[in-house]
Amino acid sequence: MPEETQRLPFDSGSRVATRTAIAFAIVALAIGFAIGATINAGGRANSLSGAPEEVDFSPVWKAWRAIDEKFVPASVATSTESATSTEDSNQKKVWGMIQGLADSLEDPYSFFLPPKENEQFEQDIKGAFEGVGMEIAVKDQVLTVVSPLKGTPAERAGIKSGDKILKIDGGDTTGLDVSTAVSRIRGPKGTQVKLLIMRDSFTAPREFNVTREVINVPAVETEARPDGIFVIELKSFTANSPGLFRLALREFVESKRTRLILDMRGNPGGYLDAAVDMASWFLPSGNIVVSEHYGGNAPDTVHRSRGYDVFNENLRMVILVDKGSASASEILAGALRHYGVAQMVGDRTFGKGSVQEVIDITSDTALKLTVAQWIGPDGKAIPHEGLEPDVLVENKEADVTADRDPQLERAAQILLGQ
Repeated sequence: MPEETQRLPFDSGSRVATRTAIAFAIVALAIGFAIGATINAGGRANSLSGAPEEVDFSPVWKAWRAIDEKFVPASVATSTESATSTEDSNQKKVWGMIQGLADSLEDPYSFFLPPKENEQFEQDIKGAFEGVGMEIAVKDQVLTVVSPLKGTPAERAGIKSGDKILKIDGGDTTGLDVSTAVSRIRGPKGTQVKLLIMRDSFTAPREFNVTREVINVPAVETEARPDGIFVIELKSFTANSPGLFRLALREFVESKRTRLILDMRGNPGGYLDAAVDMASWFLPSGNIVVSEHYGGNAPDTVHRSRGYDVFNENLRMVILVDKGSASASEILAGALRHYGVAQMVGDRTFGKGSVQEVIDITSDTALKLTVAQWIGPDGKAIPHEGLEPDVLVENKEADVTADRDPQLERAAQILLGQ
């Protein structure tokens, strides 16, 4: 065994050991999480009350009065349903107006969360819900699978990152926002949802029947390979991910290995603060991890390493990414590559370069609004087409069928100097 492989990838000595113990013990989390988006939930919503004086709302109220005075449902079935109170009817109109405002932005990541959808959102934060287990987003005006979560009904059914969802239970998804799509895909465990999907390799759309289950959002798994490489598979950035990642790094350190693969393939993102915290294990204090550029509406927010920085120059690291790696995954991978900590291997990432803020509209509704762009430490925004890896390797369907993983094996070859 060469001399350098016996030298550990972390700093030694009492001073650093003390720092490490403190860093392992203290992992702070900020507020903010969403499916398909990393959210920075700030307090700016408090300043957003009151009608703008420069806007003429008279057409809105004229339309409102016309609806109240003249509207008759076109469907007989609708008109004979149990009567809806005026209060309920007015509330639905208010929700519709807010959704219309969000739709006018023509931004797939900005939408209104009425009570039911907002409740689902809060379930997502807790990390468990009933559904099929996949991350979705609207990309190029098409409802697209960001990634199926590992071990979920969606993955077992054969759904893949990049799949385009054309229909949900026979209903067209054209123009559908993510919130509405999620509400249609979700449902009680044991029930089934039919998804019409188009894939680049398909000659025609195919129908996938997926049975819903209780989905527990996965986080971190580890593997000590026989070739001396340690693998940390980071599946999501949930509230408990930093603590689990800390334990995984401790396991790596205790294995006395120097070669690390961080596998973030299929990781759709989540908490921004989790990504910053994880980057802090590898970067000196003060290094920029990512910035939020508000387009002049507010000063930019810069997120810096907390400086746990427990590894030294003996660490050899590769990060695995693919088109299911989005948002916080792109932030973490981009930062560690920028500072020369790791190479990026795999496929081009998803390309989620915007910041969403969740603004409470009422006690049970919210508006998820794009408020900024992610800017990497290189001063560039995460591109819409995603981050290109240093070493491009595709996992083709034939590889999956044959239980091969050329991306993982290429990463291992790089670390072993082959």
